[in-house]
Amino acid sequence: MRLILLTCLTMLAFAANSILNRMAVDSGTIDPSSFAIIRVLAGAVMLCMILTVRGGGLPIVAPGRVVGATSLAAYMIGFSLAYVTLDAGLGALILFGTVQVTMFAWSAAREATPSSRQMAGAGVAFVGLVIALWPSEGAGGDVMGAMFMVIAGLGWAAYTLAGKGARDPLAATAANFVTALPLLLVLLMGAGMHAAPTGIGLAVLAGAVTSGLGYALWYHVLPQLAGQTAAVVQLSVPIIAIALGAALLGEAISTSVIAAAVLVVGGIALAVTSPKAPAGHK
Repeated sequence: MRLILLTCLTMLAFAANSILNRMAVDSGTIDPSSFAIIRVLAGAVMLCMILTVRGGGLPIVAPGRVVGATSLAAYMIGFSLAYVTLDAGLGALILFGTVQVTMFAWSAAREATPSSRQMAGAGVAFVGLVIALWPSEGAGGDVMGAMFMVIAGLGWAAYTLAGKGARDPLAATAANFVTALPLLLVLLMGAGMHAAPTGIGLAVLAGAVTSGLGYALWYHVLPQLAGQTAAVVQLSVPIIAIALGAALLGEAISTSVIAAAVLVVGGIALAVTSPKAPAGHK
């Protein structure tokens, strides 16, 4: 029961990132660039504090750190800019679908030949992603916002793949946050930046709590979950975000979003629960 509760809390934290970003940027209390910078700063501080309490060094100079920090920066930038126009739920769906489809394609190209069931699942999820990206009246976003979220998804997929072999995921994440901060400052600092106390508070909450503590909690429960269970449980994130967006932000749930969610979540569930194909299987 404790594991179930902690896992649910982690998924809620991940979905809350979309809600907090959309709430802050859409309200005009902070611009997307300031939100991304403050979020990463707050996340870096929280993760370093956790690392200090737990014990262990901060591996700033390590193999793959440049890739990790750069892909994290791409995720943060695309994520914040996308929520200027995208609804929270739709954004989470596009992000989640892009990440999963990208990682599946990378795995299929570099590792094992996927089974027919995996291919079918990936195809269904891709169709759902196309529906989510397709501009339509009342879809809650526009093409530019969707493209920014695709960039965020590609960045997060690269970040995940780069950190797959990390011996200490928490320490690596803290180091990536610290290293990504200067990069964000160089890329995002400019005229027109503004941040009211409410916007700063939401950015700190997203960085320190739903990102920093959320990631730390995920690394705590992840070893206790079976591989397929860990993959399937993440299917709840876009659904939670869609529900919270409707409840807290008054976002409309259109037919196209529902159809896209069913296809993306169902397709990925079909793919990730498929038994691994034997070598050479077509």
